[in-house]
Amino acid sequence: MLIEIKDLYKIYNEGKESEVRALDGVTLHIDRGEFVAIVGQSGSGKTTLINLLPRFLEPESGRVMIDGRDIRDFRLGSLRSRIAFVTQDVVIFDDTLRNNLTYGLENVTDEQIREALEAASLTEMVAELPDGLDTRTGDGGSLFSGGQKQRISIARAFLRNAPILIMDEATSALDSESEEKIKDALIELMKGRTTFMVAHRFSTIEHATQIVAMADGVVQETGTREELLVKNGLFAELSRLQALEHPGDFSDAPAETATEVQA
Repeated sequence: MLIEIKDLYKIYNEGKESEVRALDGVTLHIDRGEFVAIVGQSGSGKTTLINLLPRFLEPESGRVMIDGRDIRDFRLGSLRSRIAFVTQDVVIFDDTLRNNLTYGLENVTDEQIREALEAASLTEMVAELPDGLDTRTGDGGSLFSGGQKQRISIARAFLRNAPILIMDEATSALDSESEEKIKDALIELMKGRTTFMVAHRFSTIEHATQIVAMADGVVQETGTREELLVKNGLFAELSRLQALEHPGDFSDAPAETATEVQA
């Protein structure tokens, strides 16, 4: 879906001493099927921006358009049915795995569940459970590791089959090994969908068609990874910090960038 974000302003605690301008005139154009990575330091406005898309928040001014239609013109349920989420904090109910996967959905077939499990690399895990899909997950999903919970969240998104995908720091809580295991599943999930990813680790955004670098509620720069590294602005600075924290994330960086990072 084509998404246009026009002059968005969002203010928290307006008129108080603690007032924060979380978004300050954000404007973006996202073509159908684009993979948009949103990066920036904590408090830059990344999560506020994506929470406006499903109307979890409302802006003070500005608008969001989907295929030329203002999101305020959609019924809320209809709008949110167009969006799938994969987030850092996966909510798992103390119920069967089947019910956790199909929560909020109707008429889901066993074949659809099987395909979602395969796409999310969960088939082997489910085969090892004592009662398969009918195994109870435990309180908060205590039966599963962090990586398995993330794959459950990915399988849910496959089952929802929505044209817009939002991923908010989806792998930031995982170690590098677990992150690598779910990367292929995320790539498969993004195919054919307009995707927004709030990225903590830049190893997950190497395939992004557009990177949006934010600071203090403002879009500082947009472009591909290569364009922004050459520009040597905010994204390049964030990349240097990432390289110090996670050197393996930049193993495929251009030689001149790798040299600059190590300097």
